Amino acid sequence: MSKSLGSASKVASGARSVTVAVIISRLLGLIREQVLAGFFGASWQMDAFVVAYRIPNLLRDLFAEGALGMAFTKVFSSYQELYGRKKAFEVASEALTSLGLLILGLVVVGEILAPGLVKLLAPEFKSVPGKFELTVTLTRIMWPFLFFISLAAILAGMLNSLGVFFWPALSSALFNLFTILGGVSLYFLFRAVGQPEILGMGLAVLGGGLLQAAFQGPFLKRRGFSFAFRLRPQSPALKEIFLLMGPAVLGLSAVQINVFINTYFATSCGPGAVSWLAYAFRLMYVPLGLFGVGLSLALLPETSRQAARRDFKALKHTYISSLLVGLSLSLPSAVGLALLARPIVALIFEHGKFSPQDTLNTAQALFFFALGLPSYSVSKATVPVFYALGHTLIPALGSFLAVGINVLFVVLTLPYLNFKAIALGTSLGLLGQSIFLLGLFSYKIRGLPFKIFFFRLFKLVLEAGLMGGIALLGREWVPVYLLIPLCALFYLALIKLWGPEEGLLFWKRRRSQ
Repeated sequence: MSKSLGSASKVASGARSVTVAVIISRLLGLIREQVLAGFFGASWQMDAFVVAYRIPNLLRDLFAEGALGMAFTKVFSSYQELYGRKKAFEVASEALTSLGLLILGLVVVGEILAPGLVKLLAPEFKSVPGKFELTVTLTRIMWPFLFFISLAAILAGMLNSLGVFFWPALSSALFNLFTILGGVSLYFLFRAVGQPEILGMGLAVLGGGLLQAAFQGPFLKRRGFSFAFRLRPQSPALKEIFLLMGPAVLGLSAVQINVFINTYFATSCGPGAVSWLAYAFRLMYVPLGLFGVGLSLALLPETSRQAARRDFKALKHTYISSLLVGLSLSLPSAVGLALLARPIVALIFEHGKFSPQDTLNTAQALFFFALGLPSYSVSKATVPVFYALGHTLIPALGSFLAVGINVLFVVLTLPYLNFKAIALGTSLGLLGQSIFLLGLFSYKIRGLPFKIFFFRLFKLVLEAGLMGGIALLGREWVPVYLLIPLCALFYLALIKLWGPEEGLLFWKRRRSQ
C-alpha cells in the first residue's frame, strides 16, 4: 500500500472496529424501535416519549458525542503523544472530576426546569389531556441519563486514544439491549398497576446509560488507569479542553436548536408526525454508524497526533483518503434508503399498532432524510480535522449555516409539504454545511489534491448510480432483505473493478506494521 494511504488505512481500520460494534448497537436500536412501534405505534404516549427522550438526548449529543468527547480526545491524544501515558491519565482524572461535578449540577437544574423545557419544545401537547404531564414525568426520569452518557464519552475518548475502538463502541449496544429487555419487562409491570406503560421505557433508558458508562471501566483499568479525585480547575489541560469546547458548544448548540425547531414544527403537523420523523431518523442511524461515528472517532486521534507533530503533509493525505472512505459508504446508503424506503419501513415497523399509513408517512420522511447522508459524511470527516488543528469556531459557523438553511426552507414549505418539509430542510442544511466546511478547509490548508479527489468521487457516484438501477429493477419482485445485500455486493464488485482504492479500505484487514 502506498505511504499516502497508510494513515487512512489506520483510520479505516479503527473505523471498521467501531462500525462493527456500532452496527450491532444500531440493529439493537432498530429492534427497540420495533418494540416501541408494536406496543405504541404513533400514539400520543409515543409522541411524549420521543420529546422527553429528545431533551436530555440533545445535551447528550452536545456533551457526550459532541463538544466534550471531541475536545477531551484531542487533548488526551496530544498529551499522550508529547508527554506520555502517565501524564495523559492525570489529565483524564482532572477532566472526570471537574466535568463530572459540572454535569451533575446541570442534571439538578434540568430536573427543576423540566416543565418549562417541555412547554418550550412541545406547547401543542397541552391540548391533549395528560400528554404534557406525561412528557414532563418522562423527562425527569430520563434526565440523569445525561450524566452517565457524558462519563461514558470521556472513558471512550481515552480508550480510542489508546487504540481501543471496539469495546467502547459496543457499550452503546449494551445500552440498547438493556432498554429492550428492561422496557418490555417494565411495560407489563406498569400495565398491571394501571400506570402509563411508556414509563417503563423511560426507566430502562436510565438504567442503560448507567450500564454503558460502567462497562468501559475494566478496559481502562487493564491499561493502567486508576481514577483519582483531582479538582484542579486551573489545570492547563482542563483549560485547553474548555477552550476547545467553547466554540464547539456554540456550533453544536446550533444543531440542538435545529432539532428543537424541527420538533416544534413537527408537533404542529398533527398526531403522529413526531413519531414518523423519529422512526425515519432511527433508520438513518444504521448507515450513520457505517461512516459517521466510526470515521469521526477514528480520525480525530490520528489527525491530532499528526497535528501535534506538525506533519501537515500526512494530515492532508489522511483527510482526503478518509473523505473518500466516508463517501464510498454514504453514497450507496443514500441511494438505497431513498429508493427502498417503503419496503424497508414496512419490513421493520409495520407490525402491531404500526399501520400501513404510518409506513407510507415514515417512508416519505426517510426518503428526504436519506438525501443528506453524503453531506453528513463530508462534515463528519472534516470537523475532526478542524478540531485537531484547533480551529473549532469554523465548524460552529457551519452548524449555524445549516440551521439557517433548514429553518428558512421549513418556514417557506411547511404549509405545502407538511412534516416532509422538516426532513428535506434537514438534508438541505447538511448540504450547505458540508460545502462551507470543505471550502474553508481547502482555504486553510492549501495544496489538497482535489483533482484526484473529484476524479475518484466521480467513480463512486457512477457506481452508486448503477447500484441504484439494480435497486429500482428489483424492488417490485425481490424481497428487500435479499435485495439490499445483492445491491451491496454489486456495488463492491464495481469498486473492485474500477476503483477507487479508498472504497475498499474500510473492508480490508489492515496488516500490522
